[in-house]
Amino acid sequence: MRPSSPSILIDRIDADGTDLECEVRCTPDLQRFFTGDPFRVSYDVPIDDVPEGVLAIPVLAHVCPVAWAHGGDVYVDEVDATFARALEDVKKTLLSLYPDFLEGGQLKTRRTSDVTPASGSESGLLFTGGVDSTSSYVRHREEEPTLISVRGWTITPDSTDDEKWADLRSRVSRFADERGLETAFLESNMLSFLDHPMLLAHFGHRVDGGWYSSVGHGLGLLGLCAPMAYARGMDDLYVAATHWDGIDLEWGSRPDIDERVRWAGTRCHHDAYELTRQERLDVIADYVDEAAPDLQLQTCNVRMDGNCSQCEKCYRTAVGLRLSGLDPNDHGYQFDDEEYHDLRQSLERGEWILGQDERYMWEDIRDRVRETEPRSAAERSFFTWLERADLEELVDNADSPLHHRLLRAGARNAPNGVYTTLYPAWNAAKASYRRLATNR
Repeated sequence: MRPSSPSILIDRIDADGTDLECEVRCTPDLQRFFTGDPFRVSYDVPIDDVPEGVLAIPVLAHVCPVAWAHGGDVYVDEVDATFARALEDVKKTLLSLYPDFLEGGQLKTRRTSDVTPASGSESGLLFTGGVDSTSSYVRHREEEPTLISVRGWTITPDSTDDEKWADLRSRVSRFADERGLETAFLESNMLSFLDHPMLLAHFGHRVDGGWYSSVGHGLGLLGLCAPMAYARGMDDLYVAATHWDGIDLEWGSRPDIDERVRWAGTRCHHDAYELTRQERLDVIADYVDEAAPDLQLQTCNVRMDGNCSQCEKCYRTAVGLRLSGLDPNDHGYQFDDEEYHDLRQSLERGEWILGQDERYMWEDIRDRVRETEPRSAAERSFFTWLERADLEELVDNADSPLHHRLLRAGARNAPNGVYTTLYPAWNAAKASYRRLATNR
């Protein structure tokens, strides 16, 4: 490692049974963006026989974008040659998206190995049970994909989220069992291994949302799956699109990122980008009519053991289900005509923090409203209001509270030694920053 230039060294990579652990060392200018903990992932299949060049992929997928933000190089003993080329392709995309603060850097390795792909013809799908991943399952159900769920981003590895993780596992397992599918559950400290509050302090004012949502999660989540995908012999790995063609937002999972991620034997796919969210609900509606009348969706921003039916995302999904010809009450939501009044009031009063994501999604709903005949007076009233509403005014781009903005500014300018001394105070703000990082 060259101490005179920004650098990250992957110092140790250990695979023990189903667990992966990597030690990371940094030069002082990058050290502040890491908590000092080893990078860890727990899989539910043994990874002892996975080649080292593939074992390096999860940690590289998370540290490389951080290094690129400071023009830093990343050092590792060995990496799969296919993934090394993929990193270069992803880097080009990210640098074109964020030219004002991503500088680039080099991957320095002793060996790039041409890993022999594992035998198999399986596919996998990152799956939560929401609209996007469920529609992707429907589109690829003939492949019988393994459903992959990850703990470490929206569900943290903290013990306070144990119940949420148990709820998600139970729900995904039930969905899989009913369809004869396999599941894969991954647990990682990938977000708490990074000092996300410090990344926000430096770059939060340059991205729409958190570091991981805006920059890191496409490469990060797919790369996290690499040892498991190799062990299971997966040829194809799907991640459902959040946005669609025509939406140009800062988001870390896009076709020009995800479609470029690959490693020995596995190619990744950004699925259903050609469909709007409402059209994905149409795909689900057809599937409900054909084969799954009792299908339950899980989209809530508040809970994992069902839907609260009161948050913006629950309301938005319920309206979308109605527009696709389904009764939301049959698919996990409590929604009747009187809810339209409460929904309108909440939107007009700014009771939710909405971003450009939500503006586009309500515009998508409004486009469908213009083609739909209301079924009640309450629905007609809401449709009329939505057609005339200025959705841009409903988007709340408010920053975090003032004392958090001051902390961010101070953290950006503090020497690393001072930052380390002040870390307990900064750490106290992490809970609110975690919400900012995950609420999109």
